[in-house]
Amino acid sequence: MDLNHLLIWLVCLSCVSTIVNAALISAKNNRGWIAISVVVLSVTAISAYATPAAAGLIGGFLWVILIVAPNIGNRKVDQLSAQQNFGQASKLAKFISLLHPADGWRERPELLRALELAQNGNFAEASAILERHKSAQTPTGRSAIATLYQIEGRWEDLLLWVQDNLSAETLRKDFDTLNSYLRALGETGNLNSMLLTWERYERTFEKILNIRTRNLARLFVFAFCGETQQVMKLLSSSLFNYSDTIKIFWLATADQAAGKDIIAREQFLSISDGSDLRIQKAVARRLSNPVVEAETVLTERSKQILSRISTEMESEARYNGRVGVKPRQPFATYLIIGLNLLVFGLEVKLGGSTNLDNLYNLGALVPKEVVAGEWWRLFAAAFLHYGFLHLALNMLGLYLFGRLVEFAIGLPRFVLLYFTSAIGSMLAVTFMSLKGYSQTNFAVGASGCVMGLVGAFAAILLLDWQRKKTRIAARSLRGIITLIVLQVIFDLTTPQISFVGHTSGLIVGFFVGLLLKKI
Repeated sequence: MDLNHLLIWLVCLSCVSTIVNAALISAKNNRGWIAISVVVLSVTAISAYATPAAAGLIGGFLWVILIVAPNIGNRKVDQLSAQQNFGQASKLAKFISLLHPADGWRERPELLRALELAQNGNFAEASAILERHKSAQTPTGRSAIATLYQIEGRWEDLLLWVQDNLSAETLRKDFDTLNSYLRALGETGNLNSMLLTWERYERTFEKILNIRTRNLARLFVFAFCGETQQVMKLLSSSLFNYSDTIKIFWLATADQAAGKDIIAREQFLSISDGSDLRIQKAVARRLSNPVVEAETVLTERSKQILSRISTEMESEARYNGRVGVKPRQPFATYLIIGLNLLVFGLEVKLGGSTNLDNLYNLGALVPKEVVAGEWWRLFAAAFLHYGFLHLALNMLGLYLFGRLVEFAIGLPRFVLLYFTSAIGSMLAVTFMSLKGYSQTNFAVGASGCVMGLVGAFAAILLLDWQRKKTRIAARSLRGIITLIVLQVIFDLTTPQISFVGHTSGLIVGFFVGLLLKKI
């Protein structure tokens, strides 16, 4: 495996994934992303035929410039917007629109500029900008209309506009407008309708790839239903980069909806004299026209929907370590990554990470040596890596899946699982090699361990789905199965990859993970 081969795989998978996801969400609203992905994919394919040795670098360059950079920039714009820094967000959005001028990005700087003007009290100028862009036919136009109503606090009018002008199919394909509609229902006291709307569009919310957008919808639901603790969890996790003023505003809203009027009033007053005039107006509305006390209007069905939303969020939290307000840290994962880096440094110092003699002396797996009595190689080989690329890929996999599994089963069991997968996969390579079923006579790397973590996570998701039937478990399980299939294809088409080591690690990890999760 070399960098060129890896880049070809990475570019192709990314482009195909972008095309599929964009088409499933809304091909019409994401035509730019689909077109760009097709172009990058085509150039990579042509390069693979014409100049195979450079195809990965050519495709990778286009991929970084046309897909990766705009996506990273998009997330940064979202972050700046969440922090109410609309001026910087507008400038960055203008730059991104040069790389990706489609899908509403040419208009986005203007919409952000309007928010900056409203923030500074220039409501007339902000409204003029939004009036120029408003339209029910495009996501950008709908966003302009929703923003205009929001700035003016005309939630009833927004509600009527959505109900009179937008179909259910349009809302399913426009996440931002759906979020605005959900908030409008909460602002106008239609809490049961808000929860029924969540239930109706639940699968739509699941499709939202941007976790901030998805959890913003949850924030609206929890705040207007008086679920202060759930609001706190959201604001300390995926929505942590919101400004302190926004956090206080939504916590106060949740307290007000929970009937804690005195606490809510104190919180609202603490942010009533800030520099953001939009917030000043919103606070004034809360003080003069409090939100509905949720307990007095919620039906049993609404409470069941609310409980299900909480369960789904808690399931997500278990997978990323944010069960409480204070997130946990995957100490064992970090320690094992540190050990691998330390051993790699030792490799380099003692003769090089691609020097086979050096790797042999440090403990590379050689099946004949293992059966001759050098059993320690089963353990040592899992900490050795052939070159920096090999190390980087395995440590990335360990970081991504190690955290998930460690949070799910705890540190002691995680350590047991990791080393069981390491030794189990190395034993399988040794056995298959000696029996003549594998050509692997020299092996190093933590790949078997990482695949063991993938297998264990699949087992955890399977058990969670069997016990609670949560949507996130089912969705994540499908994702893991897809990943495993892709890994198998990659292993079978890439030289110098131990298919036996990866597959055996996966199997060992699955069954050990199943056992440890049940104990």
